[in-house]
Amino acid sequence: MKKLMNGIFVIGCVVYPSVALAQAAAPEPPPPVWVGAAGVGLSLTSGNSDTLNFNLTFDVTRTPKARNVIEFKALYLRGEQNSALAVDRTSIGLRDHYTLSGRTYVFGQVDYLRDTFKRIDYLVAPAVGLGVKVIDTEATKFSADAGIGSISEKNPGVAARTSAAITASEKLTHQLTPTASITHGASALWKANNFSDGLYTVSLGLATKVAERLQLSLNLLDSFKSKPPTAATKKNDVAFVTAITAKF
Repeated sequence: MKKLMNGIFVIGCVVYPSVALAQAAAPEPPPPVWVGAAGVGLSLTSGNSDTLNFNLTFDVTRTPKARNVIEFKALYLRGEQNSALAVDRTSIGLRDHYTLSGRTYVFGQVDYLRDTFKRIDYLVAPAVGLGVKVIDTEATKFSADAGIGSISEKNPGVAARTSAAITASEKLTHQLTPTASITHGASALWKANNFSDGLYTVSLGLATKVAERLQLSLNLLDSFKSKPPTAATKKNDVAFVTAITAKF
């Protein structure tokens, strides 16, 4: 019996560390191919004025940690005040960027905008360009780029116009805490044949985690068109967007 117990003890001393080592050395699962988020927001007020604001957001990224990354974003805003339509805007962006080195990348993108109150039936702007990752850490990422392409714009009662275009943009994300982050972005789109005709967008956002896959996001969006189609059209529009976002 003593010999049997000694044999079991020796086998355990050999097998258990081997099993523990195998478990410790088990490779981590590969990162997901697709990551993204979809959100919906709704706000109501009543009293001196009745308002209803509704928004949908969608953001998906393919292979976020790979050399070649594809991003797709969409935003829909609709708002009514005293039963009259006050906001009606759709923006969509598709972007593919490829890292040349640790800091530089090339990109191709297509942006689409429809904005009833800026009197834009549609605006389509494909572009290619070069960018640099100014800061690229786990907590903070900041990049800036510039490109060339074209812009096609259609306004009510006017034939669509197409011209060469120049683009510039910058993007910042910073993780404040394990559950909260801030984002900032700015972009400019100029018509090459009329540099005074530009479209500028600026965004500032805060997101905080409220559940395992849910977060509350607050975003301030500013859109400025330096030469709107008519003198009665306002150049600047500001929207405050709140949404509950589900991550996947």
